[in-house]
Amino acid sequence: MLQDPRSHGLWETTAPAAPETRPLDGELRVDVAVVGAGYTGLSAALHLAERGASVAVLEAAGIGFGGSGRNVGLVNAGLWVMPDDIVATLGAERGERLLALLGEAPAAVFDLVQRHAIACEAERAGTLHCAVGDKGFAELAERARQWQARGAPVELVDAAEAARLTGTSAYAGALLDHRAGTIQPLAYARGLACAALAAGAAIHTDTPVTALAFDGAVHRLTTPHGQVTARQVIAATNAYSSAPFAELREEVVALPYFNIATRPLSSNVLGSILPGRQGCWDTNEVLSSFRLDRSGRLIIGSVGALRGTGAAIHRRWARRSLRRLFPQLGDVAFDAEWYGRIGMTTDSLPRFHRSESGIASCSGYNGRGIGPGTVFGRLLAQSVLGVVADADLPLPVMEIESPRWRVLKEGFYEVGSQFAHVSSRI
Repeated sequence: MLQDPRSHGLWETTAPAAPETRPLDGELRVDVAVVGAGYTGLSAALHLAERGASVAVLEAAGIGFGGSGRNVGLVNAGLWVMPDDIVATLGAERGERLLALLGEAPAAVFDLVQRHAIACEAERAGTLHCAVGDKGFAELAERARQWQARGAPVELVDAAEAARLTGTSAYAGALLDHRAGTIQPLAYARGLACAALAAGAAIHTDTPVTALAFDGAVHRLTTPHGQVTARQVIAATNAYSSAPFAELREEVVALPYFNIATRPLSSNVLGSILPGRQGCWDTNEVLSSFRLDRSGRLIIGSVGALRGTGAAIHRRWARRSLRRLFPQLGDVAFDAEWYGRIGMTTDSLPRFHRSESGIASCSGYNGRGIGPGTVFGRLLAQSVLGVVADADLPLPVMEIESPRWRVLKEGFYEVGSQFAHVSSRI
């Protein structure tokens, strides 16, 4: 995408082709304009069209250009925040409502995959949150206790079982979440786009929104070669927002995250690594993740940007980490590398906004974009159509606030990850 192999890497080369779309050229009038063709925007467009609304998606680049086409592909339930902490922050009613919604988010993803026959290498085998040392295991034990108290099918396993499931003895245990799984993330985004088009939505790529006006009755969205008039607008641009939605970008701290994929592993070692095809991530402060794709490539990722000095540092870290985690691999060759950015909020919870003119948005998924993006897109569709009242949403309507020292924090994450990976053993 954009002729940059480090933007979408392996996902670009292995995903089915995107549906044919064109830039907007001329005037268009719809019920709802959706800005952004990632999981949130495409899910919103699909659910709007299925309810009979006329909808147009305006995407500045291509389908899945942002985090939706660059992430690891772990379809997780919940958030980074402990369940009890979510309730403490939002209150019992909204907190439990959010936990129920996000606990069922992987099921919503896999249901859409099945219902619309989306070819995205879906593996509904669960995910493994791997414990680094006794401290990590204690954290996972508490996380398991809180989810199990809510009836969630999660299982805390010891070091021996973690080694059997992952193929490495590096971890003190793991939390197996049977609700979760993996997908090819860009393929899923493109599949959602196909489903939305089939339902009657219009999608215009290479169509940045350059200006936005509201006359008291309708919104007018200006693009380089046309204009859309809409009664309602959904902004689904998250960490890749720009004017006239720049406030949404300024609300999140962009955390860079990269992935590096090996060439397909030989059959004699493939059976010893992730035999159940779960996706994994760990409890390290500078976390790392690993998973297999359908062709047997091992994909390892962590915090950092593959540019400048970071490219070589993170590549060496990946090779060193794979050698330590899976010595049976020997020397491995890499097939692809890519990176993107994650929108982080101050309390690690998503944000729901509605402007005075009625523009609705949800963003700040803190590295959990696939499930939350899908279900919040559905909720945004229901919200702008008046099917769900604000009082019944799992998040309160909040004012947009920019975190203090945002730019400095973003620089610290990029540079700090390089220092961490120079000295880290994993």
